[in-house]
Amino acid sequence: MSGRGKYERRVIRHYRIRKRVNGTEARPRLSIFLSNRQMYVQFIDDVAGVTLAAASTGTQDKGHNVAGAVALGKCAADAARAKGIQDFVVDRGGFKYHGRLKAIVEALRAAGIGAGSNKET
Repeated sequence: MSGRGKYERRVIRHYRIRKRVNGTEARPRLSIFLSNRQMYVQFIDDVAGVTLAAASTGTQDKGHNVAGAVALGKCAADAARAKGIQDFVVDRGGFKYHGRLKAIVEALRAAGIGAGSNKET
């Protein structure tokens, strides 16, 4: 390998993603962060530099597995709907589009937030 640790490689991937993915008020950036214990979701307007809506597993009694990710996606959909968010662009934070991250995004789309034509990076 390159001598870098797993965390450093993820951060470098995230920088590459952030060069291409920007959120607006009409189509905010869905920023997802996954740790071993918690999952965090934010809808961010990068033009204004504000967080429009947020949800996490720390505020509710959800697990940190795929089932908890689906519940977090539904909670994030409710928060987005309350703020009038209809569409989003996915910022996967350097993580693979797989497992918990994929479950969050699919739960949001199943709840009617975001078009099915959104492309994940």
